[in-house]
Amino acid sequence: DLRKQARQLENELDLKLVSFSKLCTSYSNSRDGRRDRYSSDTTPLLNGSSQDRMFETMAVEIEQLLGKLTGINDKMAEYTNSAGVPSLNAALMHTLQRHRDILQDYTHEFHKTKANFLAVRERENLLGSVRKDIESYKSGSGVNNRRTELFLKEHEHLRNSDRLIEETISIAMATKENMTSQRGMLKSIQSKMNTLANRFPAVNSLIQRINLRKRRDSLILGGVIGICTILLLLYAFH
Repeated sequence: DLRKQARQLENELDLKLVSFSKLCTSYSNSRDGRRDRYSSDTTPLLNGSSQDRMFETMAVEIEQLLGKLTGINDKMAEYTNSAGVPSLNAALMHTLQRHRDILQDYTHEFHKTKANFLAVRERENLLGSVRKDIESYKSGSGVNNRRTELFLKEHEHLRNSDRLIEETISIAMATKENMTSQRGMLKSIQSKMNTLANRFPAVNSLIQRINLRKRRDSLILGGVIGICTILLLLYAFH
């Protein structure tokens, strides 16, 4: 008698879980289709309150059936543990374990389907709230938002220009410092050269004489080359 009741409850649970899974699937598909159909974000995503009520009703019914089936399994366990049925104890234990496995599978499937449904509904509620806020923001202050964006862009341009000017000034200051240091180095070299020239006037005069002699030798050599060239030309034309 307990096995008959367990089988009847299992059949009812199987039908209920199939309908419950179809309800959750149709709920998700309807929300996806509505999102694709109303891309302007002006229609709320969750106006299927009838589906929500049906979900709650079916969830309560399935939980009640699971509770009844759990009670039947407990009664069968008490019967197998009672005295007077030692010869049938192994077979009864096998039957009881099979019904427990079926109950566990149904419970797992129910909780999984319920969690998926709740996740989809929570996501749609969140998306609907965000879309509603975005739509109200767009429709309520479009012109002001446009002006604000322009002001922000202009402010960003000014900040970039200010930053570039500061970088240019810093580069100019660094260049000025380098030129100042180079000028100081050149002045020090010039002063050292003057000091050397003042210390060794004989060397300076010797260098000047060498330069004068070099110029004189260049003039003499140039004159000789010129005279030879003229003589060669006269001989050739003669």
